[in-house]
Amino acid sequence: MTTVSAYAAPAAKAPLERTTIERREVGEFDVLIDIKYAGICHSDIHQAREGWGEAIFPMVPGHEIAGIVAEVGSGVTKFTVGDRVGVGCMVDSCRECDNCKAGLEQYCTQGAVMTYNGVGKDGEPTYGGYSQKIVVDENYVVGIPEGIGLDEAAPLLCAGVTTYSPLKHWNAGPGKKVAVVGMGGLGHMAVKIAHALGAEVTVLSQSLRKKDDGLKLGADHYYATSDPKTFEELAGTFDLIVSTVSAPLDFGAYLGLLKTDGALVNVGAPEEPISFNLFSVISGRKTLAGSSIGGIRETQEMLDFCAAHGLGAEIELIRADQINEAYERVLASDVRYRFVIDTATI
Repeated sequence: MTTVSAYAAPAAKAPLERTTIERREVGEFDVLIDIKYAGICHSDIHQAREGWGEAIFPMVPGHEIAGIVAEVGSGVTKFTVGDRVGVGCMVDSCRECDNCKAGLEQYCTQGAVMTYNGVGKDGEPTYGGYSQKIVVDENYVVGIPEGIGLDEAAPLLCAGVTTYSPLKHWNAGPGKKVAVVGMGGLGHMAVKIAHALGAEVTVLSQSLRKKDDGLKLGADHYYATSDPKTFEELAGTFDLIVSTVSAPLDFGAYLGLLKTDGALVNVGAPEEPISFNLFSVISGRKTLAGSSIGGIRETQEMLDFCAAHGLGAEIELIRADQINEAYERVLASDVRYRFVIDTATI
């Protein structure tokens, strides 16, 4: 075992504090990564505060990890020391179910092993990227291409693939009208990726406060959802709506913005249950769906796509002792658009 410094939540809703954790020794197929940067995802806050249910403490959050390979096991073939690599939301899965075999490890029927707030196959809790090092099986590590800074790449490991996956699955591209609900950590990447895919992109945000940013990042149109006229003007407009917000929506109103056979896909997960009238989907043969991150193969595809199109996250780099302040600022929508921890400060 190797002792490394980390930031952890000792209990639900408690401030994160500096501590140490143990990382396993490098096994035959393991990769030891010196973590350079770790993004702060809204998911980290939900879990550290038990918004999504009972959690495991102490908790070291962080599933947007970018770093450098420091050591590899004797059986590793995909990576060598010095490689630029990333780790996303999961670090293992059963590898045997149909979903795993199809490259959809995020939907493993036995349950994927999450990067943190999970339990590994050794029965030990998993600890995430708010730390100096991590040991991960090579099959759950991806390469970060040259051309993307590691700091701007870190949020792609969750925010990037979480939006790329539904955009690809629902065929966003030329001739398609795509709306992105929310202009935050996930939303700003959805705008960039949808634009790069060739879709006509509209941002639906509570206000016009971030309109200039949205247009700069690739949106063709920008509307305020606080204005009732928005829903009248845009009725029946979109082929696909990707909702990135983690607050309950008026789903009837948003479903009304879809064309026949359109889909409203949720990648943000509110803590509260939602309700809607089924006639909102029956009328127009519409789909209300969800999507969760992406498999390892698709995560690599997303990184390669982003590198080819010069896409990285818009970030604010912070020290580790600013994590608790950053959490409050995320909740206040006071970040443009992703906090990234410089792990050298842990």
